[in-house]
This record gives sequence, structure tokens and C-alpha cells, in this order.
Amino acid sequence: MSEGLTLEIVTPEKMAFSGTVEEVTIPGTEGEFGVLRGHEAFLTSVDIGELNFTKDGRKTYFAVNTGYAEVTANKVTILIETAENSNSIDKDRARRAKENAEARLAQVAKDTSEYERARLALLRAVIRISVAEK
Repeated sequence: MSEGLTLEIVTPEKMAFSGTVEEVTIPGTEGEFGVLRGHEAFLTSVDIGELNFTKDGRKTYFAVNTGYAEVTANKVTILIETAENSNSIDKDRARRAKENAEARLAQVAKDTSEYERARLALLRAVIRISVAEK
């Protein structure tokens, strides 16, 4: 029996990661949670945020969008809209997206769907910047 936990991070476009890890921390909609091998099985939703895992004693970071996570005793499968490794994030583009979202927020009423779209765009940009700096 393997000592690690199998992790798969899947987006509609690609398999963002597949491998054996020691642990994974996921931004759930009910709060961040960690998973080790032997965890109780469950299914949950994933929120916009920072996902990280430890492999060979080294942390790897991803900026993720919404989706779902299935946890079993020896495997975590994450089906997610987007997942960007910290090494592949364009910080300048993320900063521009942040500035654009802030400008949109300042121009629209809080009780509109446009405001919510801008708020989520700002959150994604802030997460991407944070993850890129790790």
C-alpha cells in the first residue's frame, strides 16, 4: 500500500496536477480544510482561493476557482473551473485585472449582478497575486 495520498486537480481544459502528495489544503465554501491519507470520505464544494499541497516535503500552490472536491481515504479528486500553478501566473496581468475590477466596483450599484461579477473578479485577481508571490 502506498504511503501517500493521490491528488488529481482537473479543469475543463486539462489535468492541472496528478500525483502522490503528503497532504492537501483546499479552500472549501464552508472554510479551508486539509486532507491526509486515511481521511473520512466526503464530497464538498470548492471556493475561489488558494489550494496547496506538500509533495516530497515541498509546498506547491495553485490559485483555484469554484468547483467540487471528492475525498476518499487515499484519493482527492478536485473538479475545478480553473487552476493556476503559482509559477505560471502572470503577475502583471493579475494586477491589471485587480485594477479593472476595482474600477468597475466603483462605478456600479451594490445591488446589481454587475457588482457581484466585479467583486468575484477582484477576489480572483487578489488570490492570483497572492499565490504568484509564493
